[in-house]
Amino acid sequence: MPLFKSIQFNKTTQILVWKITESYEELFYTIVLNKSNSVRLDGMKSQLHQRAFLSVRKLLQLAGYSDFDLFYDEFGKPHLSDGKHVSITHSHEFSAIIISDETVGIDIELQRDKIIKIADKFCDTEFQFLDNKKVYIRQLTVIWGAKEAIFKIRNEKGISFKNHIKVNSFDLENKETNAELHFDNLIKKFKIHFEEIEGFTLVYAFQESI
Repeated sequence: MPLFKSIQFNKTTQILVWKITESYEELFYTIVLNKSNSVRLDGMKSQLHQRAFLSVRKLLQLAGYSDFDLFYDEFGKPHLSDGKHVSITHSHEFSAIIISDETVGIDIELQRDKIIKIADKFCDTEFQFLDNKKVYIRQLTVIWGAKEAIFKIRNEKGISFKNHIKVNSFDLENKETNAELHFDNLIKKFKIHFEEIEGFTLVYAFQESI
């Protein structure tokens, strides 16, 4: 299907979301890939991942870019040739990108029961405010998405979701919170925004300048 959702967060930040309903062929024949990404696509074993990869390029097109404007650094972090910040995510039938003049990260996650089983792997102080069982999975998904988005921003080896990233308490209805990263003698603060889309949680983070 075409673009599922567009969010103009502010004058310099845009979020685009795609719902992947097309076949591989429908997506493939509407975009042009650079050589390295063509090789990367061919190496993907899952067609679901291939379709997600291609749908991200559709989102880039809508934002005025092509695959030739996108490159990855040695750590696998994406960059745009014009210097704007970009972050990419996909999960099952959704993909999303965020493009901004600010330092940003994005994540989309399916809300699933299995996140309860791994909560102690990525939560620590957050357990203090996770007391409503009716929204437990939804809250955990926000926390995971926030930490994933922050990790994409920093992209540093050794960062532990549980030990180094703290998400402050939040109300699901307010759709925002704050978080901090304490790592390698640095403290970085982030503003977190989130929303729910058809059983998925979309989270995007802005690194605050100090």
